[in-house]
Amino acid sequence: MDAPTERTRVKRMNKRGKYDADTVHGILDATPICNVGYVFDGAPYVTPTLQWREGDHLFWHGSSASRMLEACENAEVCVTVSIIDGFVMARSAYNHSCNYRSVMVFGTARKLTDPAEKEARLKAFTDGLWPGRWDMLRKMTAQELKATTVLALALDEASAKVRTGPPGDDEADYALPIWAGVIPVRQQILAPVDDPRLLPGVTPPRHITDFSFG
Repeated sequence: MDAPTERTRVKRMNKRGKYDADTVHGILDATPICNVGYVFDGAPYVTPTLQWREGDHLFWHGSSASRMLEACENAEVCVTVSIIDGFVMARSAYNHSCNYRSVMVFGTARKLTDPAEKEARLKAFTDGLWPGRWDMLRKMTAQELKATTVLALALDEASAKVRTGPPGDDEADYALPIWAGVIPVRQQILAPVDDPRLLPGVTPPRHITDFSFG
């Protein structure tokens, strides 16, 4: 992964490009939300979904009837992940920007066909967000497993792009009496809300009350 390919090489603002596994993996692990780009019936689509990483592979899942999953199987896809860390306010409209972390992954998506592997990947996804939750849930049925598709994508062709820091104004603009700086942005996790049909006396476990990511 350390050597960029023609598709992953960052061309615009190339100094922001990063190709090492630690950076790419760190961004993927910081948010479960991704967008999957693919072609269906000759037309381009981009579908948001949840992703997770295990080692040097990215995974996502959904209904076996999903058009997106059907189109992605054994096909070339592009998966992106983006996190906004701040709005960068400059002294000119042209130099406004965002502080962000992003990843772009190219490759051929592979469908998991072995039920045991599929279940293991779904367990890793669940426990990766909420440690210990899988084993406290009602066991997944064979029909539920059959109705779920899991796709894998090797992280062989991936790159990250990152911006941090204050605005980069034109030198002459620093003399202008205009406020400039960064408005930090973060995703907030709020207190859990009980299901109205929760049984009396059932309280949320620590993986719910202490939940966080990013």
